[in-house]
Amino acid sequence: MVPLLALAAGTAMAQKVDIEFDESANFAAYKTFHMVEGQINAKAAALNSDLTRRKIENEIRKRLTEKGLTEVPNKPDLNVRFTLGQARRSQVEAYPAGWRGLGTRRVRVAYTQGTLVINLRDTSRRELVWRAIATEEKNDPAQISAHLDDMVRTSIEKYPPKTK
Repeated sequence: MVPLLALAAGTAMAQKVDIEFDESANFAAYKTFHMVEGQINAKAAALNSDLTRRKIENEIRKRLTEKGLTEVPNKPDLNVRFTLGQARRSQVEAYPAGWRGLGTRRVRVAYTQGTLVINLRDTSRRELVWRAIATEEKNDPAQISAHLDDMVRTSIEKYPPKTK
């Protein structure tokens, strides 16, 4: 399998999207796709539900259709699968403190990181040809859920990849 190469990163608010793709793939040849059931790895009810799964799948369908691809039940050019994960994170931030700002105050800030991975797999070669990894950092899972449409939109905007 040809290694996937990192291409781009973009931000939207606290959102970051990275893509990887197979430079040997002919993206102009892909005309059809089929959604494979996505996977959700989150404990929070705001993210881990059939409603969330359908929301993501429908948004992916919409965005790929806007790109000119057609969803088909059999013999697609691409299989599309997503994974949504959630994890609690914290980071230490430093602030000036003390008399005349000569000291430093360190504060631990908690946040939730949601990661949406969208994979496009070439069905004839049986290889991954394109991947978007969107991360969103918010204070709670409900805020991540509210941005899932944006995470999909921002990811699919980077398809097909711009090659050199």
